Amino acid sequence: MSKLLKVGVIRGGVSTEREVSLNTGSEIVKNLNKEKYEIFDIVIDSEKEVFEKLKSINPDFVYIALHGAFGEDGRIQAILESMGIAYSGPGVMSSAVCMDKEMTKKVVSSYGVRVAKGVSVRKGETADFKFISEKLGNKVVVKPNSGGSSIGVSFVENQEELEKALELVFEMDKEALIEEMLKGTEISVPVIDGKVYPTLKIEAVAGDYFDYKSKYSTGGAREFVFEFEKKIQEEIDKFAKDSYYAMKCEGFARVDFMVVENKPYFMEVNTLPGMTAASLLPKSTASKGYNYSQTLDLLIESSIKIKR
Repeated sequence: MSKLLKVGVIRGGVSTEREVSLNTGSEIVKNLNKEKYEIFDIVIDSEKEVFEKLKSINPDFVYIALHGAFGEDGRIQAILESMGIAYSGPGVMSSAVCMDKEMTKKVVSSYGVRVAKGVSVRKGETADFKFISEKLGNKVVVKPNSGGSSIGVSFVENQEELEKALELVFEMDKEALIEEMLKGTEISVPVIDGKVYPTLKIEAVAGDYFDYKSKYSTGGAREFVFEFEKKIQEEIDKFAKDSYYAMKCEGFARVDFMVVENKPYFMEVNTLPGMTAASLLPKSTASKGYNYSQTLDLLIESSIKIKR
């Protein structure tokens, strides 16, 4: 009998997205193929304990089910590389840069990808709504520059609302991203091993847009595979692939867009997309005939062959 691959699933962590990570990791642990893998559930509550826990298990591969800081920002990836352990998704530099939404937009736009207009405000800087609205319109979106899962997002129409929104962001991040309000269709496109998978269209049910509640509650949103007319779909697929390579992603990632008047606008790259039962990526691969367990195999296979 061939030796089982020792797979550790790291979940929990220290970010505002800890709850999401715990759920993601739990689903992965339950659904990994026990005939292929010896599975270790690694719940972490602090950065300090990671090295010792990994050393005691000595896994062949780690599936990173962390989200946000010390998950998607390159730090856990750097620890795993220093220990010679293969892991899921993009590498240190790609993870770190993709966490910075403003920097990511600058990079992908240099590859010809259409992006939403925006400005950033760092903690300690002043922000004038009148000046911002002249550039971005009378209603803007304010969000953490390095956050995820739609935590800390506000819609702003005046100076008072802007100040409250920035206060909320600065409780969790040192920089806020302020963007023009794009009204359109939210979509998400997985790219696995450089191959673009079917587009998912997102329709929020539990709210006006795809917020935290919509993302993580059962029935919070309708998410389904959707193909736009040929010309639009070709541009979406091109932008998804260009974004993946522009950000030097490896293994897999998920690229989010807003389609406004038949034009896709890049929103962000998720280097460690959520993998709960309600998550987007497994719905895309399901349309290609992969069940949840086979999707995990696909993601592990796409990552394990990377030469770090």
